[in-house]
Amino acid sequence: MASQLLVLLLIIFVPFSPSEGHAPSYGDQSVPPQIETQNAVKTSIAQAQTIRALIPPVYLRPPMDAKQSRAVDDCVELYDLTVGFLTDSLSILTESSLDRYKAVDIQTYLSAALTNVVTSLDGLKEANVNLRLFSFTDHISNTSQSVSHCLALVNKFWIAGGESEQTSVSNRRLLSDASEDDFMSQYGSIDDGFPSWLSRADRRLLLHKQTQSGVKLNGNVVTVAQNGSGNFTTITDAINAVAKNSANRSVIYVTAGVYEEYVSVASNKHNIMLIGDGRDVTVITGNRSVVDNSTTYNSATLATVGQGFIARDLTIQNTAGAIKHQAVALRVGADRSVFYKCSFKGYQDTLYTFSLRQFYRECNIYGTVDFIFGNSAVVFQNCTLLARAPLKRQKNTFTAQGRTDPNQNTGISIHKCNVTAAPELVPVISLFPTYLGRPWKLYSRTVYMKSYLDGLIQPVGWLEWSGDFALSTLYYGEYKNKGPGSQTSQRVTWPGYHVMKTGDAQNFTVRSFISGDAWLRATSIPYGPSL
Repeated sequence: MASQLLVLLLIIFVPFSPSEGHAPSYGDQSVPPQIETQNAVKTSIAQAQTIRALIPPVYLRPPMDAKQSRAVDDCVELYDLTVGFLTDSLSILTESSLDRYKAVDIQTYLSAALTNVVTSLDGLKEANVNLRLFSFTDHISNTSQSVSHCLALVNKFWIAGGESEQTSVSNRRLLSDASEDDFMSQYGSIDDGFPSWLSRADRRLLLHKQTQSGVKLNGNVVTVAQNGSGNFTTITDAINAVAKNSANRSVIYVTAGVYEEYVSVASNKHNIMLIGDGRDVTVITGNRSVVDNSTTYNSATLATVGQGFIARDLTIQNTAGAIKHQAVALRVGADRSVFYKCSFKGYQDTLYTFSLRQFYRECNIYGTVDFIFGNSAVVFQNCTLLARAPLKRQKNTFTAQGRTDPNQNTGISIHKCNVTAAPELVPVISLFPTYLGRPWKLYSRTVYMKSYLDGLIQPVGWLEWSGDFALSTLYYGEYKNKGPGSQTSQRVTWPGYHVMKTGDAQNFTVRSFISGDAWLRATSIPYGPSL
């Protein structure tokens, strides 16, 4: 009878086997995996909610400077997002069946939740906040450990026993096919579709008007124009007018001009697309930096956490300059976000690929120190990465990836890109050693595949962060790159460095690493799914 009951439980709670026909071990209490993981996520939600409730409003905070206050404000945003990611994870876990693709979604949300927790503490330390002044800081370590435990369970029961850790199931449509509701109805409705380079059902939108960049736009698309000829004169006003939590695409055409504003796309602003008139023609610009009382997190000129965000044919820059150190142009924490034919310009910390799944195609990224950094699962394809001239005695590093847990499905994949020097660096290139990356966090993960590595890359390739920190736990890989900087004979000999084989490299393709076929096919943006 006992054996029959066990079989019944397996049928109810484990609709598939994650490890080649062998049921997972339930542990000492014989709790089914789905229930055990649900309980762990519930614990994490309760802990995150406790922290959020303990963060005091501005008027109850002890005296502090502007940067410290912003760091606490960052914690408010980050824990609101964390509760949302954990709640989404629990929602999937409570479904009657849990396939591996859904498990990858959970792994993605939990990875982002842990990134938020780590970032909140990093920001407080960066701003020199006295942690003893706030009771919520006492709970951060427990929350971090709890979310890590959830990640370990998901990996154990559904990820590691199946395909490779980086691989995920494709062929699931993620953009809505629902009929269009009115989009900002006071400015005109979209009756039937999205931009033509989106889903098959959406191609009827772009019929009449044509931008300077060649993208055709329907007359109902909302337009931002500084001269008053459009619906709005600022990008922020246009975004604020978008309906909250919409499953439909909201298209905002930003005409040529330099827009001096800080743009924020909130988590309740879904499926927004910005279309400009071209790189360096439509420019969004700001100059916040850590020197000017911003945290790294809130220094961004444009920050987006609204899922399904897309931008094309524009430039986002931070003009604070090398002297101001960390100064972000773009921060992205938007799941399934896409950037096409854009430029991102800054110096240190230009592009903050903060969390979740991201794809960049035919973009130009300029910077100096750690200028592509963060803890998302991101693929750069057919992009140009350009190192600039940094401050005296500084070293250029193209990447600084921030994975803190071995079960996070995050990393930077640079595929078929051009890794080179910006014109300003060329005359002084011998003065500034330049490296492919360095390990910001313990499980930092970055790969370069089939890219052109110019001669500015140092023969060792990679740079230490501090002593032997992370050298045995990181994963840095190179696969069939070309160019004078691609020779691997003198590369670092760290345990975590790899000259990759084809099977390993395939794990970091668009198809495998970010499940790109499931959502990029709908965009009609050109992309290569495999090596």
